[in-house]
Amino acid sequence: MKLLDTLHRWTGGLIGLVLALLGLSGTILLYEHLWIAVPGTGDPLRGDLSTVAATTERLMVLPGAQGIIYADDRFGLHQLRFGEGAGAYANQSGELVTRWVSQRERPELWIFDFHHHLFAGDSGEWVIGIAGLCGLFFVISGVILWWRTRRTFQLRLWPKRMSRPAIVMHHRDLGIVAAPLLLLSVVTGTMMIFRPFALGMVAPFGPVAETAKALDPPKYKGGPLTDKPDYTAMLTEARRRFPDAEFRILSLPRKPGDPINIRMKQPAEWLPNGRTTLAFDAATGELLGARDALKLAPGAQAFNMAFPIHASKVGGWAWRIALTVSGLAMTMLGSLAVWSFWFKRPKPAKRVVKKAAFAAT
Repeated sequence: MKLLDTLHRWTGGLIGLVLALLGLSGTILLYEHLWIAVPGTGDPLRGDLSTVAATTERLMVLPGAQGIIYADDRFGLHQLRFGEGAGAYANQSGELVTRWVSQRERPELWIFDFHHHLFAGDSGEWVIGIAGLCGLFFVISGVILWWRTRRTFQLRLWPKRMSRPAIVMHHRDLGIVAAPLLLLSVVTGTMMIFRPFALGMVAPFGPVAETAKALDPPKYKGGPLTDKPDYTAMLTEARRRFPDAEFRILSLPRKPGDPINIRMKQPAEWLPNGRTTLAFDAATGELLGARDALKLAPGAQAFNMAFPIHASKVGGWAWRIALTVSGLAMTMLGSLAVWSFWFKRPKPAKRVVKKAAFAAT
């Protein structure tokens, strides 16, 4: 038990600040649709084919346009993507309302990048994934360590004093209350980073090999991108294939031979941008293949639920409030763990050297 306690304290002291910042940034992102100050964010969704097609044709002719994330019920603007982090918001009539040349100009974008990549791309994802595994260890080991002190349980939102013993007691008692939510947040977040971990978590839903194959996107080969793609025809075919689905993302090829991809969300899908996909030849507009997310392997469908749970894209306000509690608890637990470990460590006891007393002769 002493070894477990030592590992818990040292790991928390080293990685606690990362977890605290992830908890804080994640909590802020839960409410991004409310604080983005751009005209049109609250516009009602106009998802009919004619409106979406006309807007797409208008936006995709802009120089450098690489794709569109379409408006939805929560956010009433389309997000147009350009290269090197540039982008724009456009209303559902195709009129630009704001542009940026770097994601640093938009707080919702750089906070998202920090939360998912720590501003360091794939390397940052690895750090976050490792922090997630450490968070899983914290929750499990914390429950075990708390059990010894369960009789002294007192729920406080803040430590009684900013002394190390008071912080440790608060840390244990707050941690045990928040443990179920923290466990769910950490597990779903780590699933999106480490594929082997994710496959292990969804293994009860079906064979791992079948799930892994279903999660890999199909590969298609087509011609070079034409100067004037017929987006209306592609969107029309997509709506014909999936009449009840919403248009979510249109992406141009990243390299010659790649297709134009359209992602849609069917009503039964939890993932906000859906996993129902269609691939069109970039040269001819011919449909190369379509994938129904509701017909994927059960394990893949279970994996697709991780992000909506993690980011409160399902469950309404009740679940968003629960995740807010989880995020703030992670922020407090991580920051106070670092504070108590590095700045409130007990001072080593001074050695008292006793002088020998000599009797007077």
